[in-house]
Formats: sequence, C-alpha cells, structure tokens
Amino acid sequence: MATAELIGEKPRVLIADDQPHVGEALRLALRDEGFLIELFGSPAAVVDAIGNRRFDLALLDLNYARDTTSGAEGLELIKQVRGIDGDLPIVVMTAWGSIEVAVEAMQRGAGDFIQKPWDNSALRRILRTQLDRGRARREARQRELRDERERTEARETQLGLLPRELPNLPGFELAAVCRPARTLCGDYYDVFTLDPTHTLICIGDVSGKGAAAALVMSNVQAAVKAYAGENCAPAELCKRVNRILCTNCEPGRYVTFFAAVLDTQRSMLSYVNAGHNPPLVARRNGSVLKLSDGGPVLGEFEDWSAAQGEIALDPGDRLVLYTDGITEAANADGDEFGTERLSELLSRERGCSASELHARLLAAAVRFASDSFADDATLLVLAAL
Repeated sequence: MATAELIGEKPRVLIADDQPHVGEALRLALRDEGFLIELFGSPAAVVDAIGNRRFDLALLDLNYARDTTSGAEGLELIKQVRGIDGDLPIVVMTAWGSIEVAVEAMQRGAGDFIQKPWDNSALRRILRTQLDRGRARREARQRELRDERERTEARETQLGLLPRELPNLPGFELAAVCRPARTLCGDYYDVFTLDPTHTLICIGDVSGKGAAAALVMSNVQAAVKAYAGENCAPAELCKRVNRILCTNCEPGRYVTFFAAVLDTQRSMLSYVNAGHNPPLVARRNGSVLKLSDGGPVLGEFEDWSAAQGEIALDPGDRLVLYTDGITEAANADGDEFGTERLSELLSRERGCSASELHARLLAAAVRFASDSFADDATLLVLAAL
C-alpha cells in the first residue's frame, strides 16, 4: 500500500517522438526528476493513451513523418489532446529553424517549447514550471466543480422548500412561479391549507441577494411552517416571524412579507402587508385595488405591530402577488416594467384563467426585460371562479 501511494505521487509524463532514441535520451535526461515516463511514437498512440488514463504533462514533438518539417501533425495533435484534457500541460519540441511553428503551437494551447538539441537544465526547468501550472489549473478546476456541485445542491434544496404542488381550492384556481436571478434565491412564496376551509398564502423578499439572502429566507420558511400550524391570524403570524428574524438576522437584513388567509367558504381574504409590494386585485369591472394594509418590514423592529386588512373576492376577481423582481425588471433604456404597467395588463387580461393570466403577465415582464432579470422574480395568481 505504501509503495502504491508513493508511485501515485510521482508526476506521470508522456513523451511523444517518432524517433525512439530521442525518447530514450529524454528519459535519461529526466532520470533524477522522479517522473513516471511513458514513450509514444505516433499521434494516434498519444491520443489513445490520454483518452484512457491521466497524465500530468505531455512533451510532444511537432513532426512525426520523416519527410515533413511543417509541424502540421503536431499542431493537429495539440488540438486533439486539448479536446480530451483541457488542463493538461503541453510542451512542444522543435528544431532550431521552426520557432514560428512553436509559437503557433503555443497559440493553440501549448504552454512552452523546447528547441532541439535541448539543454538539460532548461528542459528540467520548463517541465517543472509547466507541471506546477498544470497542477494549479487542475486544483482550480476541482474547486470550481466542487463549488458548482454545492451551489446546485443548495439550489435544489431551496427550491425543494417551495410548494411542489399548489393545493386545489374549491371555487379558486392558483398558479405560481419563482424565477431566481442567481443560483440561490431571496424570494419566497408558499400556499398550504390550514383546515378544510382556510388556506395560507404568503410571499416574501429578503433584502440583498445570494447565499446570505437565501439563508434568511430559509429561516422565514421554517418559521412560517412552524407558526402557521397553530392557525394564527396573519398579523400574529407576521409578529412571530418578525421575532425570529430580529433574533437571528444580522442588522440591516430585513424581509418584505405579505401573509393572507383565504376563507374559501366565505370567499374572504384576511391579510397583512409587511412592507411588501402591494398585491393587486382586479375586479370584474376592470378596476384594480392594492392591498397595502399592514405594517413595516420584518426583522427591523422588535416592537412590531400591524393593521390587518380584509377583502371579499367575488367570482371573476383576480389576485396577483409578486416581488419587485417583476416590477423592477428593466429594458435596455433602463425603464422599469413597473406596477402601473402590471396593473394595466392585469385589468385587460383579468378574464383569463389563473394559469393563462400567470403566463401572460410573466411573459410580458420577460419580453420587456429581454429575458434578463437582475433580481429574483416571483409571481402568484389566484383566480376566483
């Protein structure tokens, strides 16, 4: 076992030259460097070897047919090797009169070149330098891959906390989507039934972006799940979530939040708006109301209180909840999509089903911003049938 571990630490160097005595001379010149050297005499053999096992460096001749000096074979080989292993350090060997070809080889991906006949000390120095650079590239690549895996796992975990399915509510239709601007998201929404006739609907947005915002939003999600199970009213729910945020969040990190309980039997919506973008209600006559009753944002003030609002939802009414990623979506001129544009579109399209209305509103914002949202964007539509 100890021997295998020791061998595994030695750099594996591939040397390619069509003249066997050149390869042996290179092996001899490098005998004290501790390399594991493998010799190959053709481009095909090199490609096959690199495709089947890992090397730490490739030392490649540029010419393999005895009657050619153009270096075309070597240049093509560099391209093939790069296609298999983009991080493998490549050093090319060239005769004194082929410096131009060596420069072209470096433009195609070689890290350095050695002139024939070579100087042994220069040869060793160049190979050691390229091995160090190759090792650094591979380590950086591994870090990138590890970080990307962690980001992907975090994104999947966070999205898994959002509703997998929206509940079927008697007399109502629902449609919702959360569109993160980055890997992790500071937006949040949830819809779940409290009892056969009451359903909680909420939406929120953490100040800031990225991992810090996502962690805060996870706290909000957990707190809502914990306290909503006690059937507390929207104002009381917000007060309890605020207490959690004031205790656990860094100063200056706050959450805009809207919480509502829908009584499907009475078609009544009780709600509190904690500094969030006012949800919009489109009436059958085309008028649009803003649901602003409430109090300040959550997480800023320990002594938090709010007024609770209530509104009846009649058949044909449409309720739209959104985060500022929708209304602040900007076009090439810097103009924002805006609440007014959203309200006008909602008024015109209010006769659509929840899913159709949701799709049209989101598509309009996406087109306006040329499919480039600078912030997380969440949109939820509730249609009263």
